[in-house]
Amino acid sequence: MPSASASIPSSVIIIGSGVFGLSTAYALAKRDEFKNSKITLLERLDFPAPDAASIDSSRIIRPDYADAAYASLMVEAHKHWRGEFGAEGRYAEAGLCLVTDEGDEGHVGGEGAAKDYMMRAMQNVTNKLGLKLGRREDGGQVEPLLSAVDVSRAMSTFGGDCGSAGYVNWTSGWADAEGGMRYMRKLVAETGRVEFKTAEVKHLRYGDGKVQSVELISGEQLKADLVVLAAGAWSPKLVDLRGVCSATGQILAYIDLSQEEQDRLGVNPTILCENSGMFIITPRDRVLKVARHGYGYANPCSIPHPERPDSGEKITVSLPRTKQDDPNVNIAPEAKEACRRFLAKVIPDLADRPWTQTRICWYTDTPNGDWLIDYHPKYSNLFLATGGSGHAYKFLPIVGDRVVDAVLGQDRDQLGAELRQKWRWPKQQHKDQHVWTDDWRGGVKGLILDEELARDHGAARQTKL
Repeated sequence: MPSASASIPSSVIIIGSGVFGLSTAYALAKRDEFKNSKITLLERLDFPAPDAASIDSSRIIRPDYADAAYASLMVEAHKHWRGEFGAEGRYAEAGLCLVTDEGDEGHVGGEGAAKDYMMRAMQNVTNKLGLKLGRREDGGQVEPLLSAVDVSRAMSTFGGDCGSAGYVNWTSGWADAEGGMRYMRKLVAETGRVEFKTAEVKHLRYGDGKVQSVELISGEQLKADLVVLAAGAWSPKLVDLRGVCSATGQILAYIDLSQEEQDRLGVNPTILCENSGMFIITPRDRVLKVARHGYGYANPCSIPHPERPDSGEKITVSLPRTKQDDPNVNIAPEAKEACRRFLAKVIPDLADRPWTQTRICWYTDTPNGDWLIDYHPKYSNLFLATGGSGHAYKFLPIVGDRVVDAVLGQDRDQLGAELRQKWRWPKQQHKDQHVWTDDWRGGVKGLILDEELARDHGAARQTKL
């Protein structure tokens, strides 16, 4: 792994134009160390790619983590969302209501595990970040909700059963996800330092302990001193990541609202149920999204071994299947049921509103939810910036700087040193080829996409792993 004294690459190729890719390109373009480096950003589809995880209506912006390192990192990112990055409607600080529900069996770890995560998150934002505890009307920033009545008061216009206990962080909010990505790409373009190239990567060509070239679908071979793999859920197609990270499909469902409903529901914070992983972000532009932060679906695919593509060897990895691959692919029956059940529970008057759209959003999950930001142990010029595990978007304004720190082998502060340890290539790989993140998730572990798509409505399911 290069150290701070290592030579600066004369050329860098970044594969992927998502959160990690764009933010890294921006950080490289601004660093004096890379002022003479040629930087190329490869985009699989014309930006914004409609099936990219970060191209969506909204994302939660929160420091509410049980892990104090991520909570502290969010203090840095939050400043940008509250400033120019969140301007022009790209960020709204409407609050985040985290709840547990005694009647919800949706979390495999049970209510105890969900409540433990929630309480540690509240302790971090109050004890470590210094947010003021107390009711909002008394100037409190973090408001404990000790009963179902308190939860209903916080979610004042939903009108349903929103949970049995929890807390609201009134300093959390939501971002226009696509708007934030468009803004970051604009910043990258304005540097004049980055060449954007729309092209799909077919293979990385390996040899002599490094990436020799990046081979495109067209057959063109691109060479660079440093290759940064930031392809999100498509990363396992280009390097063997079995037991390190895996693509999992997450569920999103949308309904249209009237203007009266938008005005009424838009005053509420985002609600996130820790038991089930189900959440509803404050609606915007008369669209309400119901989603689940869950174990997700695996989509096993047999592919040529990415590090030996001409050998005839095959491996099985989970890869995304999106509407770009199949325009008719939608969420599975169990997912529709889960979203419908949650919607009916918390906003009863919308219980029968038809979905206007559903979508599978693809995470790149690691076993413990920590990101993978490190050099590959076998290939000296291959750096990975992936494994977002469904919680990277909120760090869009700053994560690239931390990636570049890791590229250089530098730590700007104690937090950076701690995070670099979390983000290192794992010493021991996960025993299963498909990774199911156990940070905190709802749904059932081990679901296979094709099996769930084929399952009859209401059919029983069982845990696979």
